[in-house]
Amino acid sequence: MNRSIIRYILCKILEFAALFMVLPLLVGILYREKAAASFAVVIAGCLAVSLLGRRLKPASKVFYAKEGFVTVSLSWILLSLVGALPFYLSGEFPTFTDALYETVSGLTTTGSTVLTDVEGLSRSIQFWRCFTHWIGGMGVLVLILAVLPLSGSYNMHLMRAESPGPSVGKLVPRVKNTAMILYGIYIFITFMEVIVLLFGGMDLYEALTLTFSTVGTGGFGLLNSSIGSYPMGIQAVFTVFMLLCGINFQIYYLLLIRKPKDVLHSEELRYYLGIILLASVLIAVNVRGFFADGFQAFHHALFQVVSLMTTTGFATLDYDVWPEFSKAILFLITLLGACAGSTGGGFKVSRLVILWRSVKNEISAAIHPRSIKKIHMEGRIVGEGTVRSVLVYTAIYTMIFLVSLLLLSLNEFDFVTNISAVAANFNNVGPGFHMVGPAGNYAQFSGFSKFVLMFDMLAGRLELLPILVLFSVKTWRE
Repeated sequence: MNRSIIRYILCKILEFAALFMVLPLLVGILYREKAAASFAVVIAGCLAVSLLGRRLKPASKVFYAKEGFVTVSLSWILLSLVGALPFYLSGEFPTFTDALYETVSGLTTTGSTVLTDVEGLSRSIQFWRCFTHWIGGMGVLVLILAVLPLSGSYNMHLMRAESPGPSVGKLVPRVKNTAMILYGIYIFITFMEVIVLLFGGMDLYEALTLTFSTVGTGGFGLLNSSIGSYPMGIQAVFTVFMLLCGINFQIYYLLLIRKPKDVLHSEELRYYLGIILLASVLIAVNVRGFFADGFQAFHHALFQVVSLMTTTGFATLDYDVWPEFSKAILFLITLLGACAGSTGGGFKVSRLVILWRSVKNEISAAIHPRSIKKIHMEGRIVGEGTVRSVLVYTAIYTMIFLVSLLLLSLNEFDFVTNISAVAANFNNVGPGFHMVGPAGNYAQFSGFSKFVLMFDMLAGRLELLPILVLFSVKTWRE
């Protein structure tokens, strides 16, 4: 294993962490908050450690899949540990475990929180909390590839390890250019939402922080009521941008290069929009009696469906009081997630389609043993490697989910709380039901349970394999 290149990239991560914290530092200085000192201390520490670490140049900048998985996993863990320091040093989080949980939740764009009073945080801490969503939304390693590409085609191992699957490819021949295109689209959508929210009457601070949470599909809010206190027009803006960020960013690239026909032929996009529309209509009909008219019912149903399916986790109200049928739909959507190649988490629509067609083929093969059928998606044959990876992913996903549920049961909380907590954290959604619903939080969970959920958040965001490779004994054998 090329440990020197791993060390080199981790030092780069520290430099980027210091760069990221300049913004909340400026916010703290602007509002004359004591929390600004914590950011200054952490920035200085990151730069000092990075300078020391980079004195030893890597012997080679070439690495393979194993190094890619390890580097991505260690980078996210390191960034989480460093990102938690301002929370803890500011004194606004009582324990480092709580600070770390909030940071992992932010970077993985989960949005679950241990806070009981979000509005009690200082502005700089609030800014950093929401900004972690934006950092983790597209992926910090993708940003590094855009700015500091490594040797040859080997850096593709980093992009594949960090980007949501089931398969990841280059938009253009060079990985650096692919990363730059992705971040260009990401920044453009961010800019557009900020502008729309400013026109909607928000100040710049509020527009920026909530945009970070929306575009990163994270869901941290500034108010204890999440998005419920904002007018329906503003809520509609969030709905639109959550929907946009749950779409595969390759769709936007196709629009940029003027290939609208390819966009219209995207099966994943059609399934994604179709599921959202169907679920919203079913819930709106089911909750009609909770609202003054059908329009309000559909508005709130659509918002919650989009919020949970894109794994953002915003809420306009406490949907935990809705009928069981509506909550069952929301739970299933929590498991499903957004499109591959988006900033959303979850199982992914494309995986579900491939899995469903694999089941259909197996049934067909049982009836007609001599028939040979290939799985098609987006007008192309899905390779055996991709099908196998989806099946393996499903098996690992199920095992981790069940083990996590068993471990969380040690808290002696009710089953709905435990299973929805695992589902919400593993799929990077945030809110669940009962104790961890939109009106609740994760403060009552034990420290052990919080570490289980942190593992789930990281495993879910990194698509399982990178974090599992990191903990495999074989990884560290030469």
